[in-house]
Amino acid sequence: MYQSGFRPHHSTETALVKVVNDLLLTSDQGCVSLLVLLDLSAAFDTIDHTILFDRLENVVGIKGTVLSWLRSYLTDRYQFVDINGDFSMRTEVTFGVPQGSVLGPLLFTLYMLPLGQIIRKQGISFHCYADDTQLYVSAKSEDRQKLSKVEDCVNDIRRWMLTSPRVARSNLSDYTVTLDGLSVSSCTAVKDLGVIIDSNLSFDAHVDNITRIAFFHLRNISKIRNILSLHDAEILVHAFVTSRLDYCNALLSGCSSKNINKLQLVQNAAARVLTRTRRYDHITPILSTLYWLPVKFLIKFKILLLTYKALHGLAPQYLSDLLVLYDLPRLLRSKGAGYLTLPRIVKATAGGRAFAYRAPQLWNSLPISVRDSDTVSVFTSRLKTYLFTQAYPN
Repeated sequence: MYQSGFRPHHSTETALVKVVNDLLLTSDQGCVSLLVLLDLSAAFDTIDHTILFDRLENVVGIKGTVLSWLRSYLTDRYQFVDINGDFSMRTEVTFGVPQGSVLGPLLFTLYMLPLGQIIRKQGISFHCYADDTQLYVSAKSEDRQKLSKVEDCVNDIRRWMLTSPRVARSNLSDYTVTLDGLSVSSCTAVKDLGVIIDSNLSFDAHVDNITRIAFFHLRNISKIRNILSLHDAEILVHAFVTSRLDYCNALLSGCSSKNINKLQLVQNAAARVLTRTRRYDHITPILSTLYWLPVKFLIKFKILLLTYKALHGLAPQYLSDLLVLYDLPRLLRSKGAGYLTLPRIVKATAGGRAFAYRAPQLWNSLPISVRDSDTVSVFTSRLKTYLFTQAYPN
């Protein structure tokens, strides 16, 4: 359930939304969280074919002709080096699956199936995206024993790897974890699936990184803007700038206005470069003409789109499980109106930013004509129109 790699309706964003949601909700309860990121080196190249075939047969249940097909696909492969017509000795390939193939990612995912069982034994929350594994556990700051379960979990994972393929955080500032014999100290920020997550879950470092890279690309685009058509310039802006504003922006709901303003400055600059608008001209009419939603509305758009998909079986089950339909035993006007239950929280800066809270809050505020859309395309069209009228009321 918690493997989001190479699966329909799953993505790095859905994985991060789930993880950050859990971290925010536990923070809302006054707990601290320990997050450990594991990345397997050359993961696809270390798969032992003998173990893979055993796993396909005895864990997944693939037998007979189908197993023979897969065995034929992977065996009798050889590799060699060719330099100017001189060939090295051929060596049989007994490890690894082709990463760029259709079957490679699927076989890798099946190969890693027992990993979930190993982690669950220690009572650790986890999420995987291909070979990237996120382990996290939450506890009160004085309960270091519970946090130390991560050490036992990583040790179990290492043993499995060897036998298989081959105001509370301050109290823990000196806390170290021993992972495979190495003492690892906590750090203030880590990069997880392309998103920089800091210990405050403020995403300050992530936003600073986005703005730095985006302005770098905008400066380069502006130098050649005069020789580009509007169409080509728009392609460059979307490829190098707006794509960064959109990536995993569902995580930014409820973050500081300072960070939102930084991202808005990037969007404003992108619109100026694209339309060759002067620096001091009012930017709102330009954004409206381009039909670009401001950053804070783009964040709402992404959360609501994930919510619609989760309610209609087009998102991972772990997101759908966070949403509960509002149902009352008595017949009231709100009964059957498609509302979602709003969970109780303690702090707006923690639980109030979690997907489990923010999604129902935004969903319930939508007009019923938008919520009742029959398809994703109809929903996105109606939602963008609705948010556009909110962003540009005049």
